[in-house]
Amino acid sequence: MNAALHLVATLALCTVVAGPLAGARWVWRAPRTGILLWQMLGLTWVMSVVGLLLALGLAPYDAPIPVALGRWVADAVRGDVTPLAVLVVLGLLSALDLLIGLLWTWWSVLRVRRRHRDVLALVARRDDAAPGALVLDHPHVVAYCVPSARSVVVLSSGALTALTKDQLDAVLGHEHAHGRERHDLVLLPFSALCAVLPKVRLVRSVAQAVALLVEMRADESASLRHGAVPLAAALRRFSAVRPPEGALGAVALGAADIAVEARLDRLAGLPPLPPVLRWSVLVAGLVLVSTPASFLVF
Repeated sequence: MNAALHLVATLALCTVVAGPLAGARWVWRAPRTGILLWQMLGLTWVMSVVGLLLALGLAPYDAPIPVALGRWVADAVRGDVTPLAVLVVLGLLSALDLLIGLLWTWWSVLRVRRRHRDVLALVARRDDAAPGALVLDHPHVVAYCVPSARSVVVLSSGALTALTKDQLDAVLGHEHAHGRERHDLVLLPFSALCAVLPKVRLVRSVAQAVALLVEMRADESASLRHGAVPLAAALRRFSAVRPPEGALGAVALGAADIAVEARLDRLAGLPPLPPVLRWSVLVAGLVLVSTPASFLVF
């Protein structure tokens, strides 16, 4: 029961913190730290839910969860189970559901990207004005990254026409940052969580907050190399066109006005978070995630 109380408290803390954190501006000042914090919070939340169900269901064994689970399995094989076995089964099914959701989301995205790359091989072209990118002949101003082990950056001919050389370099830097840092893998577990819990608004808010931080991180990388001013100017020129499914784009949140305005605000000079605060946040996240992990592992 001690484990259950700790897991309830951890779960409640994660749930209470998630809402305000999803709307917090201070994480914009350190997007990489914010992404790590969300990953730790998400992992803590999942482990706490699964761990709580297991802890309640295995309470009669009065032993650590791994030990009690082994005894429960032995009893279940003999047909000797209590009504609390429902909670154990529910906990195991919840973990399995999340794992299947993650794998299914990953597989679905891989299929979409494979088809997209096949289409690009037929219709896209190289252009000396956009080194390292493929160009699609279309008047809309669009840029996006199709991430993979060999990520592909795609620009429209409209973007080549509308952007200056500095702006184009900044946009390419942004898209290459998505591919280099594999931001698709950052977003994947949150997309899977949305697929498993599609009607939970808090989960959708968290996924949107992480997606915004991913864009800000790519902005940060591009602005360090090419400057914030050309990148901000390029963002203003992008039309409200959603990147293809499975891609990460310069306006990857479906050109949501609020998200773009937030990115422009940050590029305008939002000061970075002091190192001591960044480290404090990361330590707090590690302490949080270690709580359910300690009960599930030891």
